[in-house]
Amino acid sequence: MNRILQSLKLTLLNVGYAELDTSWDYNNVISPFSRLYYVTKGTAKVYHSYSEFNMEAGRLYLVPSFTYSRYQCDAYHEQYYISFLEEVGNGLSIFNLKDFRYTTEATEADALHFRRLLELNPNRDLKNDDPEVYDNRPTLLNFEKNNEDLSTSAFLETQGLLQLLFSRFIQNTNSNKINTRSDFDDVLSYIKEHLHQELTVASLAAHYHLSADHFSRVFQQKFGMRPSKYIQATRIERSQTLLLTTNNTIDEIAEKTGWANTSYYTRIFKKTTGKTPGMFRKERLAV
Repeated sequence: MNRILQSLKLTLLNVGYAELDTSWDYNNVISPFSRLYYVTKGTAKVYHSYSEFNMEAGRLYLVPSFTYSRYQCDAYHEQYYISFLEEVGNGLSIFNLKDFRYTTEATEADALHFRRLLELNPNRDLKNDDPEVYDNRPTLLNFEKNNEDLSTSAFLETQGLLQLLFSRFIQNTNSNKINTRSDFDDVLSYIKEHLHQELTVASLAAHYHLSADHFSRVFQQKFGMRPSKYIQATRIERSQTLLLTTNNTIDEIAEKTGWANTSYYTRIFKKTTGKTPGMFRKERLAV
C-alpha cells in the first residue's frame, strides 16, 4: 500500500481565511475536488458521507471530492479553508484505497501549517463563498498556472504541507476498501486507467480470467453496484472535471472519457445531470 501511496498527487486550488455568517448556507454541493477546513471561531454544520458534523473551533474537517454535501452556519464562524485535487497513480482516488476520519482535533502544528500555506499562496483565496460560483469560476482553469508561478521552494513546501494536513485524516486501521495488490481488487484502478478505451463487462471479466456473470456478481458484492453502472458513473464524473477544468471541446471530452460517440455521451450526461455537457459547462462557469 505504501508503494502505491508514493504516487499520491495533491494539487492546490484555493487557500484562504474566511469570516462567515448565516449566508453560509448551501445545499446539494458536489465538487470535483476535496476540501479541508480549520475552524478558529464560532460554529457551523456540514453534512456529507451520510453524517452530520458540528464544526467547532479548534478542529479540522475533511470533505472528499465528488461527495454530496450541505453547509450551514446559524450565527457566525471563522475558518481557514483549502481546496485541492487528489489522485493516486493513473487517476485512482485515495478515497478508494484507505478509510478516512472526517474530523480531528487540531494541533498547534496544524494551525501553523494552514497559516504557512496562506503565506506561501497569498492570492489564492475565494472571492465568493457560494459553491455555485467558486466550484466553477473560469479561474478554476488557472490553478495549474498558479502552481507553476510558485518558486521551486514554495511549490515543494506547499506540496509537503498539503500532505501533512491530509495525512491527519487517514485511518491506520485495516481497511475494508480496495487493496490494489490483490488479484481482483485493482479493478477500479484498471477501469480508471483504461477509461478512455472501450470497456465492457466481458472484456473486464476476461482480464481477470472470470466469466462475465461471475465477474459482475463479485463486483457488485464488493462495490455495491454493477460494473457497467460504475463505468458509466466514473465517465460522467471525469467528464465533469474536464468540463470545469479544461478548455477541451465536447467531442474531445467524449473521446477522452471513452464514449462511443458524442451524441451518446450527451444523451447519457443529460439523463444523469438533467443538462447537456455544453449547458452544464456554461452554467457552472458563469461568473
